[in-house]
Amino acid sequence: MGDPFVALMRRYVVDYTNSHDLAVCDEIMEPDYVLRMGPHALAGRDEAYKPATRRQLEQFPGLGLTVHDVVTTGERLALLFTEHGASVRHGGALAAWRGLGLYAWNGTRLTANRVEQDYLARRRQLADGVPDTVPSPALAPWDTPAREPDAAVEKVAAAWAEQGAPAVADVVLDDGRDRSGLVEADEVVVDDLFSAGDRAALHVTVRGAFRGGLPGLDGHRGAPATLHAAALVTVADGRVVAGQVVRDRLGLAKALS
Repeated sequence: MGDPFVALMRRYVVDYTNSHDLAVCDEIMEPDYVLRMGPHALAGRDEAYKPATRRQLEQFPGLGLTVHDVVTTGERLALLFTEHGASVRHGGALAAWRGLGLYAWNGTRLTANRVEQDYLARRRQLADGVPDTVPSPALAPWDTPAREPDAAVEKVAAAWAEQGAPAVADVVLDDGRDRSGLVEADEVVVDDLFSAGDRAALHVTVRGAFRGGLPGLDGHRGAPATLHAAALVTVADGRVVAGQVVRDRLGLAKALS
């Protein structure tokens, strides 16, 4: 028998998201479910979360979600994914954008998710009409076993984040098009962090001066900025060696402009 949390997330992806069946939310989420994304919080399954999901499905009526990685302790779970579809608001233009969610449950239903999605990449694709390719799916995401937390792995991941997430060759940022740090990391708050074996999932809030790297915003270099980011990394020999970071670049761009 597989891990129960993984089994629940299979329902989340297959029966709810990819089937567009919001009735499944009532079965897999608590009524006070909270989704946090960037500086925003959607508190309440029925009052906030489902209406926001309906709006997204109205814009992308064929929306699909492809899973690339699952990491879990049995108590916490990280899901790396790409959402993709055709936007009716943009004449059917196609887009695929990366996301990373850090989920919590109570042993029965989901209670919270802290997630980031690369909506700046989505905006680019819908504007220029050239969609990104969806990366390969995980081979067997629903067979992922739970792994024990490792305090040493968490310490390394937290230190890497607090140093401003220095560049690592096999750590991909957002859509992989650039490696810009965007914000000088004067302050880094680790909002969430857990590990499963040699993997660590974390969410951070970075505050400091804008360093540039966003289209049309070089004139705002040096301006105070706040950047929210989620990361799923692998630790070996006391250092971060690989992973994926998804940053709220669109939220940063809107705040600066």
